[in-house]
Amino acid sequence: MIDVAVIGAGMAGLVCAQQLKQAGYSVLVVEKSRGLGGRVATRRLHETWADHGACYLKPQGEFFQEFVDLLRDRQIITVWNHHELPNAAPRYIAPAGMSAIAKFLAQGLDVFLNQRVMAIHPTPENAWQLILESSHEEITAKAIVLAIPAPQAVMLLEPLGENLLGTDFLNNLRAVEFAPCISAIAGYPADSLLLPDWQAQSFTNDPILGWIGLDSSKRPQPPQPVFVVQSSAKFAQQHLETSDLQPVGQEMLQQAAQTLALPWLETPLWLQVHRWRYAFPSHPWPETVLSANTSLPLVCCGDWCGGNLVEGAMLSGLAASVAINHHLHQLTLTSVNFFKIFTF
Repeated sequence: MIDVAVIGAGMAGLVCAQQLKQAGYSVLVVEKSRGLGGRVATRRLHETWADHGACYLKPQGEFFQEFVDLLRDRQIITVWNHHELPNAAPRYIAPAGMSAIAKFLAQGLDVFLNQRVMAIHPTPENAWQLILESSHEEITAKAIVLAIPAPQAVMLLEPLGENLLGTDFLNNLRAVEFAPCISAIAGYPADSLLLPDWQAQSFTNDPILGWIGLDSSKRPQPPQPVFVVQSSAKFAQQHLETSDLQPVGQEMLQQAAQTLALPWLETPLWLQVHRWRYAFPSHPWPETVLSANTSLPLVCCGDWCGGNLVEGAMLSGLAASVAINHHLHQLTLTSVNFFKIFTF
């Protein structure tokens, strides 16, 4: 039996797992996807790579700034907006892809990738049992952290019933809502385009577009220009269940070409499109964690708890580690500056 099972290897789950591991708990992270980081995601394609989820970091609080400073010191991230006004807030990117940030944070953790948790059950031995889909393996843990979008947590936890978890807990979990996003990644000829002098553009009231970035400007010696276009939430909602997303991505490129007066944007060499069903919390839970009132510790966390984006996710993961520690052995947690453990 392990002490804590963390479901989800996004930034909240990794922070929570790392904090608990450093305190002395045995921790296992279970992730349904092939990679780490959740929406801090990088896709390899056509001899390059592109960030099709979170595109940059923009720290606000002290805790996150310390993390950013550490990543800069390790040369994992660098400032992206060198050419903007002197008073512009710095945006940080990872030249090797944003997923490098999650890989760094996962150092030393036990992580099961490509393993979907199908069911959670309490056991007669007063522990939690997790059933995995692909291996039919069973994991037994004293406590569970669900570091996944609230709607996914609802699907896992509703079968346990209100008698075990409490009506208020489940209702609060059900009340959390997300806005979707569609990301289009497009590559262009290496030597035939006059590229814009900007690195990224945001769109406030566009019916289709939310953001566009010259992703290849993040890369050392990129083989070709690559743009990432992210949709508006309304447009993504309209096409969320579309089976073939290629025409949807093409429509986004056409809109970008027209809006930015760059007609060649609508004729890429290649195009890949990704659907983010749970991109941004539109109706978040107002606190940093959501805990079930059960004898067996069960805590939910993520960017939908008390904040937004990467920084909010990490703060929520930290708060989840405190909540779990309170329920278990009450070991001494490291300070919020626990990133100093990364001495290698």
